[in-house]
Amino acid sequence: MSAEQAVTGADEAPSRPSPRLDPRTWPWWVQALAVFLAGRAFSAVALVVTAQGQVENYWTRARPGYLEFTGLMWDASWYRQAAEQGYPSTLPVGEDGLVQQNVWAFFPLFPLLVRGLMTLTTGPWYVVAPLTALALGAGAAVVIHRLVEVGAPRAVAARPGLPLATVALVTAFPTAVVTQVAYTESLALLLIASALLLLVQRRYLPTAAVVLALGFTRAVALPMAVVIVVHALVRWRASRRGEDRLRARDLGGLTALAAAAAVSGVAWMLICGWVTGVPDGYLQTQEAWRGVREVAPFGAWGYVSEFWFQDRAPWVLAAGFGLVLACLVVPAAWRLGNELHTWPAAYLLYIAAVIEPGSSLARFLLLAFPLATVTAGVVRRPPAARRLWLAGVIVVMLALQLVWVWNMWRLTPPQGWPP
Repeated sequence: MSAEQAVTGADEAPSRPSPRLDPRTWPWWVQALAVFLAGRAFSAVALVVTAQGQVENYWTRARPGYLEFTGLMWDASWYRQAAEQGYPSTLPVGEDGLVQQNVWAFFPLFPLLVRGLMTLTTGPWYVVAPLTALALGAGAAVVIHRLVEVGAPRAVAARPGLPLATVALVTAFPTAVVTQVAYTESLALLLIASALLLLVQRRYLPTAAVVLALGFTRAVALPMAVVIVVHALVRWRASRRGEDRLRARDLGGLTALAAAAAVSGVAWMLICGWVTGVPDGYLQTQEAWRGVREVAPFGAWGYVSEFWFQDRAPWVLAAGFGLVLACLVVPAAWRLGNELHTWPAAYLLYIAAVIEPGSSLARFLLLAFPLATVTAGVVRRPPAARRLWLAGVIVVMLALQLVWVWNMWRLTPPQGWPP
């Protein structure tokens, strides 16, 4: 192009979008944030619309505002109690002598973090808590993008754009709404992704610090310990073959990491027992939320599925577990790194063993986020098919998100409310 053309623009080639306006030219972390915030904007609209159908209830007035709806509903008020009143030294006991539902069931790191920000900003819980959760969720999106890039190189090579596609699917997940409400999912997602990323990078002491923090956020130390063991075994076998020598520094770091995982798994239970004087007070508190207090591994699936599905329960359970298993054995799953492949397998097995299936199960599945990487990686070529598959899955997930918000987040109080 001539100098005159450069000045006048005459006969120049078709103009291209400004790099600042073309998302493909943005830094990777800006792309991840943009995708996450776009998803949260969609969820915010769903929450605002749903709030218009919310009647007066235990926690909010009728038709509450966005922040009130996200900061006070359901378990958010338990976390608020932990932040503003702390944890009781005596467990509440009913007339039957059994421990009742109480705030010890809710881990302290998120409410303490919000309490600190409330002190700094003088803002109320229902404002600070959901905004903190949103910020933590944004951080989790960035870390997840980096984790997939570093921890699953084979999968990324097979499916270009996989890190951002993973962020998109995690953001659109039906229960991803909770990453902008006063719940711990955002913090747990950030800590789990950070622990896996640091482990992949072999930064064992920082991983240990994150795992300890995780122990005061969610009860997921056992599946994380499984990931740590698998990582150590893979390194040990490689070292024996002379491919990846384990140095004394590595052994010390792995030992510290194993100790951190052990402490993470019992710290909150021990603190609860020490403060309340009831050694198994935490377990008794958890039992208060269950329909049947006698806890046996995997036992809850029997009576819960029979209640919902009756004679079809065995078939429904088999289909559900078969679907999960299929997600873990398809080629897209095996292309993940060891850590990203092990985490969802160990985590899903863990929650199947210890929880009572209910409305919270869909929220818990969000933490098995490497399955989003698997889903995005199922279709690799041609590019048009890859994009169509991703768009289709996102549309389905967003539709299910609307269903979940309307049916699960909106509370219909019992007849006669308010008293």
